Amino acid sequence: MKPTTRYAPSPTGWLHLGHAAHMIYLWGLAELLGARVLLRIEDHDRQRCRAEYEAAILEDLDWLGFEPDHDLDPLCRQSDSEAAYRQALDKLRRGGHSVYRCVCTRKDLAARCAAGEAGERIYDGRCRAANRPPGASRGLRLEWAGGEEAFDDGFLGAQRQDPARQCGDLLLKDRRGQWTYQFAVAVDDMRRGIDLIVRGEDLLASTGRQIRLARLLGRAQPARFYHHPLAVDAAGVKLSKRQRSPALREMRAAGVRPAEVLGRAARSVGLTAVPQPLERRAIADLIAARPGAG
Repeated sequence: MKPTTRYAPSPTGWLHLGHAAHMIYLWGLAELLGARVLLRIEDHDRQRCRAEYEAAILEDLDWLGFEPDHDLDPLCRQSDSEAAYRQALDKLRRGGHSVYRCVCTRKDLAARCAAGEAGERIYDGRCRAANRPPGASRGLRLEWAGGEEAFDDGFLGAQRQDPARQCGDLLLKDRRGQWTYQFAVAVDDMRRGIDLIVRGEDLLASTGRQIRLARLLGRAQPARFYHHPLAVDAAGVKLSKRQRSPALREMRAAGVRPAEVLGRAARSVGLTAVPQPLERRAIADLIAARPGAG
């Protein structure tokens, strides 16, 4: 059976070169490994997501020549997946796992909880035994004990993570009533049969907790992970929406060719030594030359 991966953008802004670099890695690996690519719109953040950003994502994919396997699976939006998330939450509870209401804000955590990896606050369990009643401004957390999750990253090699030491009890739903990224992606990947995950190194720390959560939900075999370098500019600064990196749509409007965009994107993650046009059909060969890609 063919492996299945996913392209899962968040429609919270216009795509830029960093996103194009991710496309190179994702579709390049998919072609090397014979995987199909499904499209998922990660719009769980209802305050920041906009329809025009989603439309632009589809236009940018088409312009650069990256085609998801729409004929094999329909477009999935997290905003349409409420029933699936509720079912997963019920399954955790039926399995005897403690899920409790939490009223702690980010400001509370910053003032009270120690910082772990990359400044992430480690929740101290303040609300664990409070038995708070339903109400507004209450999140949901999953209680779990310490213990390591070991996995082999296709690019970075052997990894060991202890989710409890990284973040404490996992937040499943925030105080605004939105399912969190960590919970939503674990549920989505499991229910759609995603067994190959390609993403940036900034999400490496999420892997152990997502593997554990999926196992608690009944997933016997975790997905295989590949975490690739992040795109940076000439000064070594990460390309991002917040840094106002040039949008792909702006490049297209300015007459920049897709091959030029892909060439610049490949250079931004060190796949090439100098910026040079990169044709869509050549990305698999470029990824194949990277150690660990096979």
